[in-house]
Order: sequence, then C-alpha cells, then structure tokens
Amino acid sequence: MILFHISHTDLDGYGCQLITKEMLSKELFRKGFFYNANYGVEVKLTIKKVLNQIEDFKDDEIFLLISDLNLTTQESKDLDKNINELNANGFNIKFQVLDHHATGQKSADIYDWYYLDINRCASKIVYDYMCEEFDAFTAEEKECLSPLVDTINAVDIWLDHEIKNFEFGKVLLMMVSKAREVNNILFADLNREYRIYLLKESIKYIDERNGNILLDNALHSMKKEFLKLDKKDDTLDNLSAKYLVKSLADVKDKLTVTFKGHKGLLTYCLGGISIPANAFLKANPDFDFFIDIGRKGNASFRADGKVDVSQMAAKIAKGGGHINASGGKFDDFKETINYNDVKTYVQGKLDKI
Repeated sequence: MILFHISHTDLDGYGCQLITKEMLSKELFRKGFFYNANYGVEVKLTIKKVLNQIEDFKDDEIFLLISDLNLTTQESKDLDKNINELNANGFNIKFQVLDHHATGQKSADIYDWYYLDINRCASKIVYDYMCEEFDAFTAEEKECLSPLVDTINAVDIWLDHEIKNFEFGKVLLMMVSKAREVNNILFADLNREYRIYLLKESIKYIDERNGNILLDNALHSMKKEFLKLDKKDDTLDNLSAKYLVKSLADVKDKLTVTFKGHKGLLTYCLGGISIPANAFLKANPDFDFFIDIGRKGNASFRADGKVDVSQMAAKIAKGGGHINASGGKFDDFKETINYNDVKTYVQGKLDKI
C-alpha cells in the first residue's frame, strides 16, 4: 500500500506525519508521499497536486490521508467526486480525513470518510486510528510515542490544567513554528524532516523533571546537530548558511534560469538572500546571478560581478539598485505553491529583455 498524506503546517499537523512516517519505517506502507498545506488556496492546490501524482500508481493500493485540515463542503464534494471517478477507472484508492476542527462539521455530516472529533487533536486522532486500523505500534513503541501525542493534544486543544504536558507543549509549539533554518517552499521534504527530527529528539525530555526547560535549553544544540554537514562545529547561522548552499547546489539544475547566455539561480520565498546568494555564487562559479521571488511578487537580485542586476531588475520588475544587489516587484505575479509556475513566469520575463 502506498501512502499519500496531506497535513497542516503547525505542530499538530507535523505530529500527524511523525506517526505515519514511523509506520513507513516499519514497512506498513511500501512508499509514502507527504505534503503540508495551510488553509484556503493551498489546500485546493495540494489536493490537485496529489491527485495528479496518484495517477502514476494505478496498479497499486493507495491510502490517501488528510489530517488536521478541515475541508469546506465544496472541497469535500470535489474530492469525493474525483476519487470516485479514479476508482471507477480502475484505481484502488481508500481515503480518509481525520479532523478535529468544528468548522468541518458540515462535511463530516455528509461523507462517511470524513471523521471529526473536536475533543482530540489531530495527532491523537491519527495515532489512535493507526493503532486500531493497522495495529501500527508495539507496546514499547507506544511507550515512546504516547507521551508526545498527549503533549501535543494538551497544547493544541489548550488543556492548560494538564500543567506538565501543557508547558512542554508550549515549547514544542515554539520549536516547530520557528524551525525556519530549512526553507519550506524550495525544500518541503527537508523542512518536514527537520521538524520531525526535532519532535523525535524532544521525546527524550518529556519525562524529565523540568523537561520543558531542559528542552528549551537543548534546542539550539539539536538544531545544530541536524544542520551539520560534517563533524566541525560552528555558529547556528553559519551552519544554516552552509546547509542551505549545499541544498541549493543539490537541486541547482532544477532552479536554473538563463539570461543572454548567463546562468542564474531562481528561488521562491527564500528571503534574506544576501549571505546565501553570495555564498552560492562563490561556490558555483558557473552561475552568474541569483533571484529570489516572494509570495507577493517582491524580488531580490544578486550577482558577483558578471551581470548588472540593477538593469535586469529595472527591465523585468520595475526596480533597480546596485550592479550586484538590486530589488524590484512584479506587479502581475500570482501567488502559487508550485515552484515551476514561478520559474516559467520569470524565465518568460528574462527572455523578453
């Protein structure tokens, strides 16, 4: 069975995926694909992306799970229709929504695949579901996972009377929301692995006296341990920059745009690019410029002496600045979660200069 798991972009959402990833490591699923989405357009676009990917697995048994996201009645109607059509055409798809938001009640009243329980967080619902439906974990594994699930439950549905779990959960909330060292747009899988790594490491401190304080103190070192590319220690900022440059280099062919015979790297929603752009261009001398686009079309341009990005910014983004560092804004840019849409848009602008 192949798993497709869409979940929310917060502590509870990643808690759900920690559970299913543990099942993947136990080979209860042959393969797994994971996605995270916030509400609104991201949910629709992510479901569309997943359904397109599912079409490559017609000969496999598929389990589609959506957790910690309430679907509107229209989203539920569309999903039900799409899955039924695929199954009618020879696919074997089981799908399940496991939700705890009261705003999902209308969908839960209509569809039997939409399970709603407002008294448990989504991580706890997913954990209980996997234990009941798949007999997913041994007693020893439950001893490890249950305290984490109970902690996420306490803080997510705000059980502040459960003082120990609640205080520990507050640290987890901060930890996951501020795990920004790995970009979640360009490197969604790496970002998810980073957050889940931190969650799993946090289990060590749950049963300790003043565990919330111990975790808070240890968090800096936990982050550095994940980001180290070798045994050499450094500041968190430097380790993050090196990790980013390595991650960009690993996918640079996918991120390449061209301008009059020059190669450039195009990123989306990276932000604060001065240091990483300079480091990347120095480490990859075959690249001459670096562009980063934000969600609203704001753009940053960097170069290393081979291209005048002030002219580039002026001509394609009504901007300007310095030869090696400029900015601008694309007024007709449309926000998307699909990097390829961004690349097609920017390359089109560059080709017209």
